[in-house]
Amino acid sequence: MEKALERIYKMKFESVYPLYVAKVERKGRTLVELNEVLSWLTGFENPNEVKGEFGKLLSTIEFHPEAKLITGVVCGVRVENIEDPILKKVRLMDKIVDELAKGKSIEKIKRKQNCG
Repeated sequence: MEKALERIYKMKFESVYPLYVAKVERKGRTLVELNEVLSWLTGFENPNEVKGEFGKLLSTIEFHPEAKLITGVVCGVRVENIEDPILKKVRLMDKIVDELAKGKSIEKIKRKQNCG
């Protein structure tokens, strides 16, 4: 595994979560909103209490089925084109946090498949 990817796998969720909080609060969004979108995506009941390395943590959970509808660029890379499953999950979390910080409504962040 390349060093950058290995570093991401070993990052602790509890170290990244406060960065997410700071980002959304700086833009006028709330902790409640952040936890709502992270819970929707990950299934974590209380994202603020989650602990562990991204590699281990994200390999054990399934993201919301509608997460496949999340598209766009994070860190210069299109999330829909990321092949590594753990890196893709990390970047999907980054993407929805970015969307929240940029003022996107929670209902739009929680994508819904059009039925019909």
